[in-house]
Amino acid sequence: MTRPSAMTTVTIVALLLGGLATLLANNYLKKQANKPYEGVPIASAAVDLPLGSKLDAAQVKLATWPKDALPAGGYQDYKPLVGRVVVRPLSAGEVITENKLMPLKSSGGIMTYIVPDGHRAVTVSVNEVAGVAGFITPNSRVDVLLTIPRPGSTNERDNISKIILQNVPVLATGQVTEQKEGGKPGIVPTVTLDVTPEEAEKLIVGTKKGSLQLLLRNVIDVASIDTKGATVSKALGGIETPTRPEMVRRATTRTKVAVAKPAPPHEPAKFTMEVIKGGSKSVREFAQD
Repeated sequence: MTRPSAMTTVTIVALLLGGLATLLANNYLKKQANKPYEGVPIASAAVDLPLGSKLDAAQVKLATWPKDALPAGGYQDYKPLVGRVVVRPLSAGEVITENKLMPLKSSGGIMTYIVPDGHRAVTVSVNEVAGVAGFITPNSRVDVLLTIPRPGSTNERDNISKIILQNVPVLATGQVTEQKEGGKPGIVPTVTLDVTPEEAEKLIVGTKKGSLQLLLRNVIDVASIDTKGATVSKALGGIETPTRPEMVRRATTRTKVAVAKPAPPHEPAKFTMEVIKGGSKSVREFAQD
């Protein structure tokens, strides 16, 4: 009788271990399938809730959730949630947890929770024109155009308009942080923008030195563009308005041309004389020396 090879022994042992693992797994799954389902109530949103919503009993419902999979910070009763404010949008059926609510002893408003980390909220004054007739709403994206006089000039013809910020998110219009139902336009005195600290510096300087105009973007248009700004002369078709040094140079050139132009030749004075010869008369013209 020959002794089995080492390879044959390893194969047999592996098959035995694999079969044993399969048997144990099947037994575990059968026990879990026969185990009764343990569900517990958990508070969730009954409807879609926009950011800043103040919860009432009609907006919260109790759903059944596996006991072993309860999310941290969840509520099993809706009563403690009444009057709380959500700091992020919630979809219907989404579990309401503590990190989605404004703290009970919060010293800041809802805007504190809207501004992204590392960004700043800056509010600028607008009118019906600068605010695009009220069509700018929270979550819109805009470009900011600044119109300012050229340094050292008081003439409006020397004003220049330039886009200084692009693709800026709108956090709020007036004191509204969510778009109104139906998307109807509304005139507001202010618009709050989400900017970086560097962009905030540009924006504040612009409001002090010139006038701002917001440019509404298409919701899917996020590309940046490079513009050189526009002046009155460019708006009139590219006719450049001469600056003061240019006007002086042109005036000097005209003066030089006028001096260099030759004078017309001097014509000698003339006189006429009536000549009577016989019975005829004639008039002759003589040059005076």
